[in-house]
Amino acid sequence: MAKQENEKLVQMVYAGLFAAMTALLTATLHIPVGNGYVHCGDAVIYLSAVMLPLPYAAAASAIGGMLADLLSGYAVYALPTFIIKALLAAVFSLAGGKALLSKRTVPALVLCGIVTVIGYWITAVILYGGWTAQFIGTAPGNAVQAAGSGVVYAVIAMALQRLRKSQPRLGG
Repeated sequence: MAKQENEKLVQMVYAGLFAAMTALLTATLHIPVGNGYVHCGDAVIYLSAVMLPLPYAAAASAIGGMLADLLSGYAVYALPTFIIKALLAAVFSLAGGKALLSKRTVPALVLCGIVTVIGYWITAVILYGGWTAQFIGTAPGNAVQAAGSGVVYAVIAMALQRLRKSQPRLGG
């Protein structure tokens, strides 16, 4: 029983670290684009989806994304971001699997891009109205955001795979 509790604690600590990294890389390293911004936080979300069990990855992603909105002055987006980022972690975890890079990675990134574009489009419609106007206003920037995050994730994943291969193995 103590081993299970210890494992849960370790997963919660990792989830907290991923939430913090998501919040910081979203809130501090971003480039304003249209009505939003391009950031590296979603790449961390994809990484958490690979490295953590789904409930922990979804929680870390949702909390980290929401905190970034609050820190960046976009409080009106905090709740939608909470939902959208949890969905990103779930989609990437389920569609992409648990390998850093595989034949499932690109389709999973494309699905996450679709979730991002549709999620923030619906959010904009709810907040401001106008289905067509909001699609024209939000889709291009969110598509660029999704593509950029996918590229950043791929670079990080390749580096981590190389690092894993170069590490000496203990015990032979």
